[in-house]
Amino acid sequence: MTTFDDLKALLLTDRSVRRFDTTKPIPRDTLLRLVELTRYCASGRNAQPLRYRLVTGEAERERIFPTLAWAGYYQDWDGPSPAERPTAYLVQCLDTELGNNCLCDDGLQLQAITLGATTLGLGGCIIKAFNAPALAKALEIPERYAPRYVLALGVPAEKVHIVEMKDGDFKYFRNANDDQCVPKRPLSELII
Repeated sequence: MTTFDDLKALLLTDRSVRRFDTTKPIPRDTLLRLVELTRYCASGRNAQPLRYRLVTGEAERERIFPTLAWAGYYQDWDGPSPAERPTAYLVQCLDTELGNNCLCDDGLQLQAITLGATTLGLGGCIIKAFNAPALAKALEIPERYAPRYVLALGVPAEKVHIVEMKDGDFKYFRNANDDQCVPKRPLSELII
């Protein structure tokens, strides 16, 4: 059985990755395995209204990339270079024929997928800043499916560290080694 410490270690390893090793593609079967994890997540009203558009092909990946906004705190960075771009994407969509609100399902499912990806040696970046109409058009997503999030995936080509938050500054940053650093609040600030 998984222990509390196992879960904590997995959560500490599951970080947002924004630069990937493009020489290591992700097979469609791996994406299917990751999406399968969502079947076991809790679902508000048990409606299970979320669907996923799997993207592995280079042409589709190239069409998606310009619709995305990467790392808002890095004002001088437009996202990974062509040699560091994701090798797969999952586009999470709400099936509007099942409802117009997924409640908390989106976050639960994305965390399940990124945790699963981490166990497979993959990294991901959950992206909310994107041009939904352009993305839907680029992937020919039927109108009934409203894109909610894009999950960029690949083998990490960067290091990501959790660091202690200083002076309330929560913005992630790159250190002198060009590693991504993610400040986290201390436990004492989380308790009311």
